[in-house]
Amino acid sequence: MTKEEKYTLAKWAMEQALKSGAQQVGVSISNDKSSSVDVRGQKIEKLEQAVQSNLSISLYVDNKFSAHSTNRLNKKELGHFIAEAVEATKYLSEDKFRTLPDPSLYYKGGGVELEMLDSGYENIEPQTKINLAFNAESEALGKDKRIVSVTSSYYDGMDSIVMVTSNGFKGDTASSYYSLYVSVSVKDEDARPSAGWNESAIFFNKLKTTGIGLTALKKALGKLGQEKVPSAKMPMIVENRSVGKILGPLISALNGSSVHQKNSFLINKLGKKVASGKLTLVDDPFIVSGRGSRLFDREGLASKKRAVFEEGILKNYFIDTYYGKKLEMEPTSGSTSNLVFKPGEESLDGLVASLGKGILVTGFNGGNCNGSTGDFSYGIEGFLIEKGKLTRAVSGMNITGNMKQLWMDLAEVGSDARDDSAWRTPSLLFNNVDFSGS
Repeated sequence: MTKEEKYTLAKWAMEQALKSGAQQVGVSISNDKSSSVDVRGQKIEKLEQAVQSNLSISLYVDNKFSAHSTNRLNKKELGHFIAEAVEATKYLSEDKFRTLPDPSLYYKGGGVELEMLDSGYENIEPQTKINLAFNAESEALGKDKRIVSVTSSYYDGMDSIVMVTSNGFKGDTASSYYSLYVSVSVKDEDARPSAGWNESAIFFNKLKTTGIGLTALKKALGKLGQEKVPSAKMPMIVENRSVGKILGPLISALNGSSVHQKNSFLINKLGKKVASGKLTLVDDPFIVSGRGSRLFDREGLASKKRAVFEEGILKNYFIDTYYGKKLEMEPTSGSTSNLVFKPGEESLDGLVASLGKGILVTGFNGGNCNGSTGDFSYGIEGFLIEKGKLTRAVSGMNITGNMKQLWMDLAEVGSDARDDSAWRTPSLLFNNVDFSGS
């Protein structure tokens, strides 16, 4: 289905809903394509390809709201589906806060080209994808006698969507992505530690295809001899690829739903200092080929670059139309785009070298955070740091504390921010973290 055909069908569906009694309607039509290859022991374990089209419709009927979706896009069937959905919505409870956004906040077109779609996606041969998976596996396979198993995966996908609303929004977007992953398991005396490494890109010719297996093997071997160390309060460095675990609760606390439902430890904190002055974080939707880049959000609200934290001061929540009305706040967006930290000057190696004693966290193993209070407990693994050097592998330990205090104790931000994720996290150094072990 071409983009024009999607628009035509979306507008038709919208008109059908209005004729059936809806006062406001939003319609989106998406088309997703993906393929994947899983390899283990020099054999293909799984080879998949999927294509899916889906229509989603949001209905606002007599101050009542419902959302529906279907992959049956035949007009005759779709007409019955929409009429029944409108009728069913009439039986729901009223919610006066459910409306489409103010049209003045919509994206009106003319935005910069964000370069999110690889135009050559359809031209990549299946054998090329299979070869990449085998080559990634072969980098590690047989390279060390302690290897138990090696698996590799290739994955790609392309998403496109068109959106229309009955109060004037019209927009479309498309993106592509490619990924290669290798996991290696090795043999220890009492355990079989494993580690993985992933590379990804929006454009096929930008995907790094070498060194993945070797990196995964190196990380797995680095876990041999993992043990607990004595409990103590000491500095913690979190490696850039693991920062999302502790950033997630902070961002969740900024969501309009969390604030309204009082499930946030940052309620009523706008304009107040809630973290270390080292924390400056911007939500930037306009990074060319950024993983979270967009000209409009899922409601059609025009994207804007916004400060989230500025030298530790909370500047914005993530508020959609619904919770904006409930909280009597101006909508920003109900979700993040690209989260960008103000970088520091030290690399990960530099952060490690700066510590007399501490722990470098390279992964989290379970645990949770209480959204209302910020209290957390997480299992960790990584390396003990002594006199600026990594001395032994650590596992089976926990960190406990409170998110508000943790972020107040942010001491340094690394210079190694990721560019392969919408959350562009660098390595972070925190002081005074409680580690419990042996």
